[in-house]
Amino acid sequence: MPDTSSTTASTHAGQDKAAKPAKRESAHGVGLRVIAIYKAVKTIGLILVAVAAFHLYKTQNFDGLVHWLEHLSLADSNGLRWKLVELLENMGPNKFVAIGLVALAYAAIFATEGIGLWLHKYWAEWFTVIATGSLIPLELYESIHRFGWLKLAALVANILIVIYLIRIALQSRAEMKKAAG
Repeated sequence: MPDTSSTTASTHAGQDKAAKPAKRESAHGVGLRVIAIYKAVKTIGLILVAVAAFHLYKTQNFDGLVHWLEHLSLADSNGLRWKLVELLENMGPNKFVAIGLVALAYAAIFATEGIGLWLHKYWAEWFTVIATGSLIPLELYESIHRFGWLKLAALVANILIVIYLIRIALQSRAEMKKAAG
């Protein structure tokens, strides 16, 4: 009768090693998916901004929007509509191409982060840490000098994302070293 105890032991050892990455995915998978969805929402929003910006590049569309805003009958107690009209007129239609290109560039970055995180790619964790972390000083400045609850919420969310991803990335690096050694 053949000795199956050594085969069984090696099979269990192989299953234990395979279970560790699965455990990491299950433990952190939900968090990575939530961040990936957050990045996807930002990507879609920026694509919509880019489409609108490229649409406003056409002078007739730009003039039509300004005319529509000027004649919109709303109770405008704080003058927000007129501030928007003034801002648009100061910018002119030509600046909207640059706005559209920048929006598409950021959308590409967010899409790369989101897809990488969705697929549980190790590089995506660090890419997101660097990309998101690099914007935190600007978000902090904006939150201090032009406070808004949405700006503060975005700042806090991005700080939490960076901390969370650093913890995951460092844990997975330690797990990789253990598995190799």
